[in-house]
Amino acid sequence: MENKTGKTVESGIQEFLTFTLGKAEYGIDILKVQEIRGYDSVTRIANAPEFHKGVINLRGVIVPIIDMRVKFGLEHVAYDQFTVVIIINALGRVIGMVVDGVSDVVSLREEQIKPPPEFGAGLDTEYITGIGTSNDQMLILTDIERLMGGADMQLVENRSNADNNSAV
Repeated sequence: MENKTGKTVESGIQEFLTFTLGKAEYGIDILKVQEIRGYDSVTRIANAPEFHKGVINLRGVIVPIIDMRVKFGLEHVAYDQFTVVIIINALGRVIGMVVDGVSDVVSLREEQIKPPPEFGAGLDTEYITGIGTSNDQMLILTDIERLMGGADMQLVENRSNADNNSAV
């Protein structure tokens, strides 16, 4: 039986969707993932931060698309047939994340997850929940709600609030 955090209560196992950005592997709670799609063109929003690629219409829902390479300060690469968009449900809304590729769904036991390293005040790593190890591979486990709810994501939050207020 699973609880709302994706943890299997009896066995202490948590499942993560793993994806790549550059040479690093990241993991997000599988229960936050709605679907995985190939990258398609987006409608750019004027004056948006560089990591905000634009929006798409996903079956009648306007979804902001965030380029995680740009968000994490990685070098730009051309999108190709392996570039995907992970559609997630976070903070009560639907958001798309552009990543280099999706790897797998990994199940980790509690003892396979170590606390995140401490880097000091100059580096924002509050969204890292831990480092998972599986088959000699390290995964950076992320709290996608903390990451998407960060102060620099204010544009996404304001857009959703404006939509909610206009519906009242």
